[in-house]
Amino acid sequence: MTKKVAKPRKMPAFTKPPAALVDVFQRAVADLPNVQSRQMFGYPAAFTKTQMFASLFQDKLIVRLSDADREAARRDGARPFEPMPGRPMREYVVVPEAARESPSTLRAWLAKAHTYAASLPPKKKKGSTR
Repeated sequence: MTKKVAKPRKMPAFTKPPAALVDVFQRAVADLPNVQSRQMFGYPAAFTKTQMFASLFQDKLIVRLSDADREAARRDGARPFEPMPGRPMREYVVVPEAARESPSTLRAWLAKAHTYAASLPPKKKKGSTR
């Protein structure tokens, strides 16, 4: 009996985010308290208390939301974030373009994501047993 070997998945080509979107993102997260900005998989990301709450991915802005906030966000046009087709990233949604175009609306989305991430326990450092 021959064993069927799965074909390795080919990684899609990722593109850089538009400079205007990077600027909007950086300005929007700068107003939030206790934010650490760093790169995640080559894209700008925002963290609080070791938890990522927002990031850019190609031409998308994604946020991490609670179950209730994700449901409300879907009604407002958000969709689940899938960095690769068929591979949704749990708790993250893509912010609709219309929300990105309004500074006050974008701040509201980011504030919800920030509040949710801040409520989560800090991530343990890799290799730590504590």
